[in-house]
Amino acid sequence: MPQRIKQKVISIKLPPDLNIIIGMSHFIKTVEDLYEVIIGTNNMTEFGIAFCEASGPCLVRSDGNNDELIEMAEQYAYDIACGHSFVILLRNAYPINFLPRIKQVPEIVRIFCATSNPVQVIIAETGQGRGLMGVVDGYMPKGIEKEADKKKRHKFLRDIGYKR
Repeated sequence: MPQRIKQKVISIKLPPDLNIIIGMSHFIKTVEDLYEVIIGTNNMTEFGIAFCEASGPCLVRSDGNNDELIEMAEQYAYDIACGHSFVILLRNAYPINFLPRIKQVPEIVRIFCATSNPVQVIIAETGQGRGLMGVVDGYMPKGIEKEADKKKRHKFLRDIGYKR
């Protein structure tokens, strides 16, 4: 008899000063390795990390350098509750600065999003547990960029220091 799959959506609305990275890994040392990547990339960044262990005691493991962000990451990870998923919260930092190094961590298998937008995490639940299927990152397009929109985008990227 086929097993039933329940689908769930977990909504995450971030405070305006936070970015989130959600991904999948495959080993308990993920928390320590991600901590080292973030500190090694920018030791001034405030952050919290949480990882859903998928075997043994099946705990949400966590670390970081800001208690508020650690607690928030723990709660988001616990709400998502998918084995081997992780949540990183960053304050006053852009994920783009960390993603290349995060992707080089040997146990990282996928990044689902890196954003400051509201996120909906799409979950599949079976009798065994939960799997992270994907995310909805932000909102649908409202139109196609015009010349004035291009100029505004170019200016914004230069104003925040990502283009010259």
